[in-house]
Amino acid sequence: MMRPSRTEQSWLTTASLLILASVAGAAALIYTRPVMVPFVLAIFISYLVSPAVDLLRVRLRIPRIPSVLIALLMVVALLTLLGFLITISSRGIVENADVYRSRLITVAERSFTFLDRLNPDFAQIRETLVDGIEKVPLVPILRGAAGTVFGFVTTGFLVLIFVIYLLLGRHPNQLRTGFYAEIDSKIRSYLGMKFLTSASTGILVGVILAVLGVDLALVFGVLAFLLNFIPSIGSVVATFLPLPIALIQFDSMWMVSLTILLPGMVQITIGGFVEPLIMGEGLDLHPVTILMALIFWGLIWGIVGMLLATPITAVIKIVFARLEMTRPVAELLAGRLPRELPLHTMETAIPTGGGSD
Repeated sequence: MMRPSRTEQSWLTTASLLILASVAGAAALIYTRPVMVPFVLAIFISYLVSPAVDLLRVRLRIPRIPSVLIALLMVVALLTLLGFLITISSRGIVENADVYRSRLITVAERSFTFLDRLNPDFAQIRETLVDGIEKVPLVPILRGAAGTVFGFVTTGFLVLIFVIYLLLGRHPNQLRTGFYAEIDSKIRSYLGMKFLTSASTGILVGVILAVLGVDLALVFGVLAFLLNFIPSIGSVVATFLPLPIALIQFDSMWMVSLTILLPGMVQITIGGFVEPLIMGEGLDLHPVTILMALIFWGLIWGIVGMLLATPITAVIKIVFARLEMTRPVAELLAGRLPRELPLHTMETAIPTGGGSD
């Protein structure tokens, strides 16, 4: 009877330890979520801001503290502008809540008329549904949604505390080597390119919706920018987000179709052609790995976890690739099956003296 070889025992031990470490790590990340989410978010923001700080310090010879303050003032200005635009758009839709309610009733009645033709018995519950729509607390709902979006922006100021310390401790002339240099290079390149493509997507979507006359066009543009950081799923969600507003606002289905088709074309063009062209190999992660990472980090850290799932998984993959025992896991994350072990490494315990069980 063959017993497991030392190599097999080693792999079983490694796999067991990885599973236990993953479970313990997930529990720790959930428990420390109030601190870890702002900290990790600050790390990735510092990757975006640090080139500007390095430019001010190295090229313009500006001291460290003023350079950091100038870069952070730009971030604060962007967040303030973002909050202002969302506030203006939200205020307009709250002021016209009664108009939206009447439009919603009109759309519902049209749908009910169509359903009446299919099923005459549906007319009995028609009045109940219309009364329910009239009693919907639309203003509190809209204020709550606007407050949630605005709160997401304003809480970003708390992250600046971590960003300040990260940037103050950064040395632009320090030479980075080893796997840290690989992480720094890949993550910086990914975040920089992703920021540019996401910003382009958000601007184009916002402009298109504003030209079409869709309410909250600025908010939908901002959401398209943020959701574009979530691979595959984010672009689909961002495309269909304006649909409820368009159905209420427009009487023409042609306008409703344009509200979905034109932003969808922008998402497909940038996500399907522009990003692969400028990113090249990217982070070397399999699409299934990215999907599982979205699910895992989304369960742990919510929407912020989904935004950061791809770069975090890329860092884990790079670290695993540097360690001999976890290198096969890194290959699996990249979508490549690990190479088979050489036969001479497989040790068996079969007696060589001719005995048998």
